[in-house]
Amino acid sequence: MNPRPRRLKLLRFLPNGWLATEGPAEDGKTLYLTFDDGPHPEFTPPLLDLLAEHDAKASFFLIGREVERHSALARRIAAEGHTLGNHSYSHPIFDALTLPQQLDEIERTEQLLRGIDGRARHAFRPPRGVLTFPMLARLVSRRHRIDYWSYDSLDYSRRPVPELLETIQRVPPRGGDIVLMHDDSEHSLTLLRELIPTWKAQGFDLRALPHLH
Repeated sequence: MNPRPRRLKLLRFLPNGWLATEGPAEDGKTLYLTFDDGPHPEFTPPLLDLLAEHDAKASFFLIGREVERHSALARRIAAEGHTLGNHSYSHPIFDALTLPQQLDEIERTEQLLRGIDGRARHAFRPPRGVLTFPMLARLVSRRHRIDYWSYDSLDYSRRPVPELLETIQRVPPRGGDIVLMHDDSEHSLTLLRELIPTWKAQGFDLRALPHLH
């Protein structure tokens, strides 16, 4: 297991205006937590409670149909100072769709997120990290930022938490890293109960990625 697979290293060569793999350069002591696949009525609320307990902010890349089902929870995420991101409407296998279908997945979710936080646009993160060149080109032409990640927590693997913690401790995140996590299971919550106090003790701030302008 490697939190920094080769694909992430290759993506860093793309211009940051096209695809963000690192957060804004602050003082070298900032981590950007990001959560995919929510909002989830069972797992997102305790995660929000944990973040509030530690005065931590994060970015939530939400699935449109889950926003429809749990709009009050999406509003809570925004109200507590976290950034909303677009993770498609139905989390399909993106490279099996035509470009118009991909864009429709993005736009349907944009409309829902706009109704939650009032912002015109939200950074997009493709399901499963699948990037197709036509979609990348279209979003670049629209100046619609794609937020990827630079550090993979591997929480979706559902491996035992002690095993994941050992991996994270062996290859820890660095300042500026965008950390990929998910809020559709207990795994991220259990991991972060251990990790957030450790990272804070090391002097890291936990911040949300910036909104699109």
